[in-house]
Amino acid sequence: MTSFKNLVRFSIGKQSYYGELVETDGSTYVVQQFNGNPFDGLILTDTVHKVKELLSPIQSTPLVICIGLNYKEHAKEASLTVPTYPPVFTKPADALAGPFELIEVHPDAQSHLDYEGELTVVVGKDAKNVTAEDALDYVLGYTAGNDVSARNFQLPEASGGQFCYAKSFDKFAPIGHILISSQEIKDPQTLSLVTKVNGVVKQETNTSDMIWGVREIISHLSRGMTLRKGTVIMTGTPSGVGFFRKEFLKNRDVVEVELNSVATVRNEIRYL
Repeated sequence: MTSFKNLVRFSIGKQSYYGELVETDGSTYVVQQFNGNPFDGLILTDTVHKVKELLSPIQSTPLVICIGLNYKEHAKEASLTVPTYPPVFTKPADALAGPFELIEVHPDAQSHLDYEGELTVVVGKDAKNVTAEDALDYVLGYTAGNDVSARNFQLPEASGGQFCYAKSFDKFAPIGHILISSQEIKDPQTLSLVTKVNGVVKQETNTSDMIWGVREIISHLSRGMTLRKGTVIMTGTPSGVGFFRKEFLKNRDVVEVELNSVATVRNEIRYL
């Protein structure tokens, strides 16, 4: 079996494949095809493709798990006390989207639409009761993600303090464009994270500002609960979200999230 460094997924005709990203000029991607999948095993082939479009780096997920209030500066801007344990909420499987997909937004979710750039983790094998010391052994890889949020459904008077529905619309969890192998990132708490809206920087941080690191998050989530392989964990957003700027996403806005100058999602918002 072969490991990967920068995993992508692409389609040829009606068939999708995994591949190792060889090079790109920003519009065309040269990828070397794998047979198999990253959870059961990849075999590198001699077949090389030039493709114009990349899909989500994983084909599907059993669940997207999100962590709230996980950056010190974000807690300050929100004037919220950090709780004992990380706040946890989920997005359904259909929230998963590709790195460059159009995000179509229901009319009822448009008024307070917000971005949340996040370091995103993909779980590589089933995990239960994992210690923080061993937690990174369960990580398949890291990527950029955007926890898109309809804040009008998140406000306490609308939600009773529950965040799940506001963040669970289809395609509200774009990730990609590559999945960086966990072997390539020895310490996930040293990564840069930048979010832009229409090319203007809105969030800029380092994952060293996280309150709970990736090790602690995986250990906490696996306490008595099985994290299935393919689970996507969005580890929280830094300061600078639109809600506190009083700036919400408009029709045709483009949101870009970049992790460590390597992985990028860039999605256009389209009102229905």
